[in-house]
Amino acid sequence: MNNYDYLVVGSGLFGATFAYEAAKRGKKIKVIEKRDHIAGNIYTKEVSGIQVHEYGAHIFHTSNEEIWNYINQFAKFNRYTNSPVANFHGEIYNMPFNMNTFNKMWGVVTPAEAHAKIEEQRKEMAGKEPTNLEEQAISLIGRDIYEKLVKGYTEKQWGQKATDLPAFIIRRLPVRLTYDNNYFNDTYQGIPIGGYTQIVEKMLKSDLIDVETGIDFFDRKDEYLQEYPKVIFTGMIDQFFDYQLGELEYRSLRFETEELNINNYQGNAVVNYTDDDTPYTRIIEHKHFEFGQGDKNKTIVTREYPQAWHRGDEPYYPVNNTLNNGLYKKYNKLAAQVPNVVFGGRLGQYRYYDMHQVIHAALTTVLREFSDK
Repeated sequence: MNNYDYLVVGSGLFGATFAYEAAKRGKKIKVIEKRDHIAGNIYTKEVSGIQVHEYGAHIFHTSNEEIWNYINQFAKFNRYTNSPVANFHGEIYNMPFNMNTFNKMWGVVTPAEAHAKIEEQRKEMAGKEPTNLEEQAISLIGRDIYEKLVKGYTEKQWGQKATDLPAFIIRRLPVRLTYDNNYFNDTYQGIPIGGYTQIVEKMLKSDLIDVETGIDFFDRKDEYLQEYPKVIFTGMIDQFFDYQLGELEYRSLRFETEELNINNYQGNAVVNYTDDDTPYTRIIEHKHFEFGQGDKNKTIVTREYPQAWHRGDEPYYPVNNTLNNGLYKKYNKLAAQVPNVVFGGRLGQYRYYDMHQVIHAALTTVLREFSDK
């Protein structure tokens, strides 16, 4: 028998936050991680003085002051503002849809002109109830913007035709009648100077926390469940139950990263490729996250390719449609019958979380776990 109070499966933001808070309360924690490094999908690695986001762009943003203050204990954040641009066959448009976008698309200059043009385009769906994603997008923003900036990107992201995707995937599309390229509306936004890995390192740096990487929970699942009084599980909930009710659906990603002997490749941290001919959805140029820090003669770029998920692939985000959400509810009922296991994070709770939401969910779990102890 070991003397640990908790086994935390996964060293991503949820698991690390829980471990940090549990250790503050005097609990002894064992953290195991399947990958050969900590920090999950927010892992960053320094290459040529550039912090490389190994698993896609991560920009921290929140309007919750408590969460912002919480994450700032572990790192100093810069003032990075997420302002992606869209590339459609070489035409460049600002994102989210704003006056710069509308001026480039239609030549309009005033908000009134832009509003009138959008309303004119939306008339195509007047009196019709959208039955798929394409119709929903046109009903919100019109055909021109849909065709150039929504259709190709969305079809690559989901691996399906927009006409085959349900309308509810796009409940709204951000439209700003201002010349504002800030993608998020949140009060606080930035990227930790020196990358994200340091945050998790600091969370897990405690005499009460032991961490092992390269350990797959499922190699010794039954032993772990017997040995540890409580398990915090941040992996796939359907895998935990041996897919006995069927597979939940996920989307996976493939990254192609290269180091180039130039200072500046694309002039922006994130460029989305919205045509359907380009096989990737976006290119990330990592040095722009920290305002050009690093080797002036080098840059690191990553192309991001969405792909179908199959068992053994890395699941990056859940496909939260009606069918999958219904199946998750059934798995959640099974989870309630395993009182010594707490399911958390994107995969354990089968929902798309941004980083601030992961921290909030972990802190909520902490409060629930220790409220009566």
